Amino acid sequence: MESISTVEQLEQLIGLPLDRVRRKVRTSLSDFDRQWLAASPFCVISTADAQGRVDASPKGDPAGFIEVLDDSTIAIPERPGNKLAFGFRNILENPNVGILSVVPGRTDTLRINGTARVVSDADFFEKMTVKGHRPRAAVVVSVEEVFTHCGKAFMRSGLWEPATWDSEGLPSIAMLSKTYVQPEAPLEDLETYYGPGYAERLYRE
Repeated sequence: MESISTVEQLEQLIGLPLDRVRRKVRTSLSDFDRQWLAASPFCVISTADAQGRVDASPKGDPAGFIEVLDDSTIAIPERPGNKLAFGFRNILENPNVGILSVVPGRTDTLRINGTARVVSDADFFEKMTVKGHRPRAAVVVSVEEVFTHCGKAFMRSGLWEPATWDSEGLPSIAMLSKTYVQPEAPLEDLETYYGPGYAERLYRE
């Protein structure tokens, strides 16, 4: 493998962005960004610890779950999960985060970079209540960069095109759990756990 080790080598390989591309990076949310976040039910938040080890965590809720507090601040609710809290732990060591916000059917995405803190309560938590469940925590992000990312990656992958979807042959989440998490549990029990009733427990601890 031939590795790239300097910025000069990188720029020689991929070139430099056009001025119009540079101009798309903003420091606060526009009206369009607010509209986008109101329509988005899903994002990925990337964090890193003090040593630079990274984690990318998916977050999803009904559209508009990312609360816009003002033109330079957003909040993302935390829902019940596996309690590993890799992202939270990282933020406590290193506040820098990157967020990729997705709207189903759209090939472009919204990217937000900034610094984050974890809060355990705030007046906006009431707005984040879903099915009677109020979040226990949220990530509050101070926006430093925001920009729309072009749709080439989603177009190349055919992500929204059902004809390209092929999960046939992949192990089920129940099988993965038996293999890596609960080898002692009967597969039938795990299939039941991850069956239709799983969706009913999304907001329960």
